[in-house]
Amino acid sequence: MAAGEYVSVSSQRDAERADVDLERRQQAADPAAELQELTDIYVRRGLDRELATTVATRLTVVDPLGAHLRDELGFSQAARARPVQAAVVSGTSFAVGAAAPLLVVLLASTAIRMTVIAAATLVLLAILGAIGGRLGGAPAAPGALRVVVGGGLAMAVTAPIGRLVGAVGL
Repeated sequence: MAAGEYVSVSSQRDAERADVDLERRQQAADPAAELQELTDIYVRRGLDRELATTVATRLTVVDPLGAHLRDELGFSQAARARPVQAAVVSGTSFAVGAAAPLLVVLLASTAIRMTVIAAATLVLLAILGAIGGRLGGAPAAPGALRVVVGGGLAMAVTAPIGRLVGAVGL
């Protein structure tokens, strides 16, 4: 999980870097057009043309690349792709999330183990989905439902595949 997250977020970071490089080239090739582009962005956001021109000109003097990255492309330092951070969070979350079903494996009798593991996993997914929703500033219930449905579908698809390829139940 951590490796997959690292690769995915690294790809996102590569795309961001490509956008930054393209913006640098555009600014070097035609600074007047880039100033006009920034002015037009501020006009669309509600400033009158004169104020938009003043703001765009001042920001272009101070930090032309930063102004375009922020206001044209929507980049921010807080939202930058961080592959190592994403990998650590993903790996830790996966390990912690796997602990409850593993504990169930140790405690449940063999006859009902798979059912209890599935139920415990869905309960844990609901809890984590609710926490994720609340941390994101959203209501807990939709986050919990989305994660439970997604996890339930994943289990419903992978269980028959496991049986098909000969995986042995616990």
